Amino acid sequence: MATTTFKVWRGDSAGGEFQTYEVEVDHGYVVLDAIHQIQAEQATDMAVRWNCKAGKCGSCSAEINGMPRLMCMTRLDDLPEGPVTVEPMRAFPLLRDLVTDVSWNYEVKASIKQFTPKAPDNADGSWHMEQYDVERAQEFRKCIECFLCQDVCHVLRDHAMHDRFAGPRHYVYAANLEMNPIDTGDRVAALRDELGIGYCNITKCCTKVCPEGITITDNAIIPLKERVVDRSYDPLAKLISLVKGNGGD
Repeated sequence: MATTTFKVWRGDSAGGEFQTYEVEVDHGYVVLDAIHQIQAEQATDMAVRWNCKAGKCGSCSAEINGMPRLMCMTRLDDLPEGPVTVEPMRAFPLLRDLVTDVSWNYEVKASIKQFTPKAPDNADGSWHMEQYDVERAQEFRKCIECFLCQDVCHVLRDHAMHDRFAGPRHYVYAANLEMNPIDTGDRVAALRDELGIGYCNITKCCTKVCPEGITITDNAIIPLKERVVDRSYDPLAKLISLVKGNGGD
């Protein structure tokens, strides 16, 4: 077994520092294996959040060598030689060690208009739906709410605009609803105003870190931005909205 150096952030909201640990690792180890070994043998009071260890619960999100990743899906063999740094996500308040408070994300999600289905097409309560519509939003439902996309987004990470910007995860959630032909909810005005989609400048960093491979920028954010622009800034569409009496939102 080889020995690898880990620099792990230890501390809380009042402050902290990186502490160094030497860990004997075996072939096939992931970062979470090493963290568990440190926790068991060298730092029994280390706080770390995890659950499934299979890349499906989204609990063990952290920053590994400065990149937001899941600890359970980051193989040590794939990392460059040298010390491995492990620190908590920077876009959310630190609780302790590697654990952050991500509750803000659930509050934002709860504020988005929920699925509002139209009346069924058939007497048995079912709807007709084209296969294209089924497949278009399928990838959005793969989200495991790890919030890595939120953590890497510079609007939240660097500018802390949590009060006016929902972030990539919630645009994926909104896209899943908006692109559902059965849904009658209208979230365009909320996306423009309360959810602040206009602040996104299409860097695609959120797509890069998504462990489920969701094409967040191209398939969710850009189509939503187009809806906002069509509704809010297209002169003809605005005139139609005014005629209909909704003031163009």
